[in-house]
Amino acid sequence: LTAKSRQSYSRHRIFFEYVEGGESKTRSIDLLDLRPDTDVTALVEEIQKREPLITDSCLEHVIHLVQRLQEKLGEEQNHRFSLFKVLRTHILPLTNVAFNKSGSRFITGSYDRTCKLWDTASGEELHSLEGHRNVVYAIAFNNPYGDKIATGSFDKTCKLWSTETGKCYHTFRGHSAEIVCLSFNPQSTLLATGSMDTTAKLWDVEKGEEVATLNGHSAEIIALSFNTTGDRIITGSFDHTVAVWDVGTGRLLHSLIGHRGEISSAQFNWDCSLIVTGSMDKTCMLWNAETGTHIATLAGHSREVLDVCFDYAGQRIATASADGSARVYNAGTKQCIAKLEGHEDEISKVCFNPKGNCILTASSVF
Repeated sequence: LTAKSRQSYSRHRIFFEYVEGGESKTRSIDLLDLRPDTDVTALVEEIQKREPLITDSCLEHVIHLVQRLQEKLGEEQNHRFSLFKVLRTHILPLTNVAFNKSGSRFITGSYDRTCKLWDTASGEELHSLEGHRNVVYAIAFNNPYGDKIATGSFDKTCKLWSTETGKCYHTFRGHSAEIVCLSFNPQSTLLATGSMDTTAKLWDVEKGEEVATLNGHSAEIIALSFNTTGDRIITGSFDHTVAVWDVGTGRLLHSLIGHRGEISSAQFNWDCSLIVTGSMDKTCMLWNAETGTHIATLAGHSREVLDVCFDYAGQRIATASADGSARVYNAGTKQCIAKLEGHEDEISKVCFNPKGNCILTASSVF
């Protein structure tokens, strides 16, 4: 029996390699509860009670591996962000930004009706995705694969593109007003779009056909996001609420009520236990994803919160605001651990790279 530690996409894991019946096998254990202040020995001993692969002979080795992961986690949480690069990307203001899974590529959307694909390290433009007849407002990679890009536009359509060639695969038509948000499910089989027509739609990525329409909001849908298993989707609206939906049935499960202003952004954390929401009421809120109950309100911005996101481990929350700053909060303690300043105008979008050591912010100043 050998034990190895790896980081798989965003979660800390230990992988066990062992031989059973003459065959080499691998088994993994997720360490979702690991924190910088966790008692590692106690944690491993607790796991040992339900995991027969952790025998007394390898216990010390497993403890050592978990301690190394804990040190890495501490380094990530204590990381100080500083300005890395400024790119003059479009002839008109930006509307959105997004990384691919590895962080090696990112995309930008703009009022100039294009989406551009960039190399993160060099800042080189790789493709300019052109074809929309109005503002490109919503953009996304189909992470974790990263071989497709979706763009949603004020022209009421959504387009699906090849990351490799820049070719357009499909144009999705059906909304009666501007598309302002979109998201792939984790399996990259469905694409969800949210519109100013108060509905969200689910589309088949392969066939380019509409699968379902989600009705229930009384005002425009401005944000949406799948959970990591792909069986739930949330939609945020100008009606001040966030709706939690069952993807398979299209049934409304919960309405998150508490914000005093329009919803600007909403997202699940990695293990699907939390939902974070941002609002024009200048606050960010945390919710229990299973029950729909309010957990905490994160305050500090002096103007509207325009975007929110979890890091890929679900342990930090970044917010972007019209006050020209971005903030980073500890999801456990609910405390602000960093204030990011440098933009001259409001910050419209914010996102972490997969490693959690880089934050990308987009401003209307170009």
